[in-house]
Amino acid sequence: MSKKLTASEARQNFSDILNRAAFGRERVIVHRGKKAVAAIIPIEDYHFLEELEDRIDVEEARKRLNEPTIPWSKIRKELGL
Repeated sequence: MSKKLTASEARQNFSDILNRAAFGRERVIVHRGKKAVAAIIPIEDYHFLEELEDRIDVEEARKRLNEPTIPWSKIRKELGL
């Protein structure tokens, strides 16, 4: 479960929050008012999210490889370039 802090609390305790993320694997959600605006997460979580995003991109690219291509000349003409 993620801990929730205001931006002011996060600013005042930034070093402690970083240590807790790095060594305690804690996640912190930073809020401004009622809106969540950022997260401080362990670097392992960040790397996992990056890898997941890359896999999703590769999967999307593979799907699109089978789509028909449109010649640049046709696109230029349609856009009036």
